Amino acid sequence: MITIVLSIFAMVGFAYWWLWRQRVLEKPWTELGPEVDTREEIGRISSTAKTGLTFFLAVVTSVFALFISAYFLRMELPDWSPVMKPDLLWINTGLLVLGSGAIHWCSRAAASKNLRAVQVSLFATGLFTFAFIYGQLMAWGQLNDEGYYLNSNPANAFFYLFTGLHALHLLGGLWVWSRTTLRVLAGVELEEVRLSVELCRTYWHYLLAVWIVLFGMLLST
Repeated sequence: MITIVLSIFAMVGFAYWWLWRQRVLEKPWTELGPEVDTREEIGRISSTAKTGLTFFLAVVTSVFALFISAYFLRMELPDWSPVMKPDLLWINTGLLVLGSGAIHWCSRAAASKNLRAVQVSLFATGLFTFAFIYGQLMAWGQLNDEGYYLNSNPANAFFYLFTGLHALHLLGGLWVWSRTTLRVLAGVELEEVRLSVELCRTYWHYLLAVWIVLFGMLLST
């Protein structure tokens, strides 16, 4: 099992290193600025950013798929003991749904050039997402209080791994969200942040789908 986990980490590390070398992890959709003033240039940057995000999400999907495969393989060993699933996870799931809905509303508002709605929906996206991450930390605390420590059982370790890895990717999305929000508050034209909002929407919807898969898997096992 240790060999499998080490192999997965090696593949994951190589994938992220390669993405960094290709500048994909720099999230080019944050670089659309006021100097871009032609439709052709905007279209080129938009296409590049969407391709970069698509490739990034494909790698992230592979990462989660590898860990899920390892999870089901590890379940077959006799020392496996299912971990308690805090009821708080249901509330956290609802918060993430609200965050995904808020960024979707923001994308529609940006398309219709409704500045006030963009500001409100961006704030709501950040609020719900931070609340989700805080809720996950509280769930970890509940597990520790009940004696489900990280190193006490393989099932516990996988629970912390899945929830922690998912939260880390959300934190990466919040970095892009913060840059977009600051630009909106600074008074830039909505057309200049529309691409950022659209790709944040895709990212949030994707991480919501990932969480639903993970949550359903954890509940069923």
